[in-house]
Amino acid sequence: MTLHSFSEGVAIGVSFAGEQSLGMFISGSLAVHNVPEGLAIALVMIPCGVSFLDTFLWAIFTSIPQPLVAVPAYVFMEHFEPLLVVGLGFASGAMSFVAIMELIPDAYEKLPMEAAIAVTTLSFGVMTLIQWEAVNVI
Repeated sequence: MTLHSFSEGVAIGVSFAGEQSLGMFISGSLAVHNVPEGLAIALVMIPCGVSFLDTFLWAIFTSIPQPLVAVPAYVFMEHFEPLLVVGLGFASGAMSFVAIMELIPDAYEKLPMEAAIAVTTLSFGVMTLIQWEAVNVI
């Protein structure tokens, strides 16, 4: 989970360098996304006898890389503004890589391969449509 937060931090920093409204949209989306991540950590640790406070602290610890990476990503993109498009592409690629490397193998274990491919393709299509609409609204 902690490694996963690095790519989210890059996405936040680069998106704020592009446009404040895009940065707010991306950081808001990731904030909502972090709630189930914290619950996933708690659902594993609490039954193992870990205290509520320790579970809470570990859930926070796994997301610490986000602001630590977001700030340098933002500063870098502010100084090298012509590379903003490359930075946005890198952030998108990093998020896609994490999804592909973490989620698709799990899907293959629980679903037939055709269903996993169909759901993955549909998910990427829906995300693209949502972003397209968000950019046009903002």
